[in-house]
Amino acid sequence: MELHFYFLIPLFFLTAALYSSAGLGGGSAYLALLVLFGFSHTSIPLFSLGCNILVVSVGLWHFCRAGHLRLKNVLPFLITSIPFAFLGGSLNLGKKVFSFLLAFSLAAAALRLLFKDQERKLQVVSLKKSFMFGLPVGAVIGFLSGLVGIGGGIFLSPLLLLLRWADAKQAAAAASLFILVNSLSGLMGQFSKGLPFEHAYLFLPLLIAVFLGSQLGARFGALRFSALVLQRVTVGILFVASVRILMGLWE
Repeated sequence: MELHFYFLIPLFFLTAALYSSAGLGGGSAYLALLVLFGFSHTSIPLFSLGCNILVVSVGLWHFCRAGHLRLKNVLPFLITSIPFAFLGGSLNLGKKVFSFLLAFSLAAAALRLLFKDQERKLQVVSLKKSFMFGLPVGAVIGFLSGLVGIGGGIFLSPLLLLLRWADAKQAAAAASLFILVNSLSGLMGQFSKGLPFEHAYLFLPLLIAVFLGSQLGARFGALRFSALVLQRVTVGILFVASVRILMGLWE
C-alpha cells in the first residue's frame, strides 16, 4: 500500500484539533482530504460517514446541553431522510456518476461557507406545513447523503435559516442531529453492498485520530484559531477537490 496514505492519520488529527478549537466540525474537510489523496469512490463514503458520526456527536452533545436543539425543526426531514440515506448508501454507483455528485456536494459545501448566517425574525410554522415541506426535502437530501457520504447538514442548515424556522444555533443543532442520523443510516447502507473495503486498515486509526484531535482542540481552547481563517482554508480545499474530481471525469 502506498506510504502517503499513512500521512492522513496525522492530517486528520490536526484537522480535528484545529476545527474543534474554533468551534467547527470540519466534516467536509475530511471528505476533501480523502479525494485529494486519491481514495476510491467505493471507500470514500465509508471513511467520511464514519468521521461524520464522531465529529457531529461531540457538537450535538454541546448543543443539547446548551438547549439549542429543537426536534420540531428537524423531525419532518428525519422521517424520510433515514430510509433514503440507507437506500442511497446501498446503491452501486458508477465512478463517473459518483464523482459528479461528489464534486457538486463539495462545491455546495464551499459555497455554504462563503455566506455568513444572518439572524432574522423567526416565523411560526404549522405542523402540517413543516411536514408537507420537510418530508420530500428530507428524502432528497437523505438520498444524496447516502450516495456520496455526506451528512446533509450543508443543505439543511441554510434551508432552515432561509425559511426562518430556526436561528443560527438552532439550525446548527438541527444539522448536527441530521448529519448524525443520516451518516449512521448511510453507513449501514454502504456496508450492505458487501463491496471490498479498500484501505480498511486505516478506518479505525483515522477515527481515533479524529476523536483524539477533536478532544484536544476542545480542551485547549486557549490556543484557538480564527474560525474565519479555517473556513477560508476549507473553501479553498473544497474547491480544489471539486476541480480535481471534475478534471478526472475528462481524463
